[in-house]
Amino acid sequence: MLDREKAIERMNELGARRIPFFFFTDFMGSRCLIQPLGEINPSELRFALNQSGPKNQTAPSFHFKKHPLTEEQFHGPFRYVVDQINYGNSYLVNLTFRTPIETNLSLADIYELSQARYKLLYKDQFVVFSPETFVKMVDGHIYSYPMKGTIDASVADAETQILNDPKETAEHVTIVDLIRNDLSQIASEVSVSRFRFITEVKTHEKKLLQVSSEITGKLPANYHQSLGSMLFRLLPAGSISGAPKKETIHIIKTAETYNRGFYTGVCGLFDGQDLDTGVMIRFIEKEGDQLYYKSGGGITSFSDEAREYQEIIDKIYLPF
Repeated sequence: MLDREKAIERMNELGARRIPFFFFTDFMGSRCLIQPLGEINPSELRFALNQSGPKNQTAPSFHFKKHPLTEEQFHGPFRYVVDQINYGNSYLVNLTFRTPIETNLSLADIYELSQARYKLLYKDQFVVFSPETFVKMVDGHIYSYPMKGTIDASVADAETQILNDPKETAEHVTIVDLIRNDLSQIASEVSVSRFRFITEVKTHEKKLLQVSSEITGKLPANYHQSLGSMLFRLLPAGSISGAPKKETIHIIKTAETYNRGFYTGVCGLFDGQDLDTGVMIRFIEKEGDQLYYKSGGGITSFSDEAREYQEIIDKIYLPF
């Protein structure tokens, strides 16, 4: 693992030489693994980007049980976050928790069976199956797709409900504005090219609808030489921290009862020309013999405590 300074230097070097590499960082970007593709040991690191998952393969019968925190345990951190928002210290806080789970599947099984835009298996330590893009750098342009807003697709008029919900709208607008400002640090002509469109996520329990937007910008001519410098200026990802970012991170560290580690970090692939990265949400980590599923949601002054509690639970799923 490299620290932030060495990771930036290494990415800049590989980018300038157009050497393909894969990487992942922790939440704050303070620890980072970077490996040229030719040096990756598949027994330790496996990844897949933008693949639909196993074709013509039906998931076997499996056991999956979650043991979420109680509503009483959720109440304290939630109230603290809402109070901080009402005091004016933040507009939006992404509050997360870790949930013990039971399953007869191994992390490798989950990786193989998962259908997700970004998949990652690191040793026997953690597995990621994320639907959310962080940024893409393609042909001199940068693209970001913040994802904020989730609803059970079976709810009556689910799409209309979530698109017209004041809390969800406020949360999404705040994140779009934050990401637009973040991208403006490293790109020009930044604009929101698509605003609040719906995507569907299939889980082993239900279908979910999620709301995303697309933000684009123009990169400088020599951006390959500065991949690390630019990427790390954007960390941590705004969609899983909040706004304003610096103050909100202090709130997160007080409210959350565990260390996020690599959960909500960023992973990605540089193919020698373009860079594609994802936010490391939908995350299962192994500690000893216990598996923990880490999940969260955005809290605003409009948040309803019961709904936010349920969203934490709804996001604990396997994508197959």
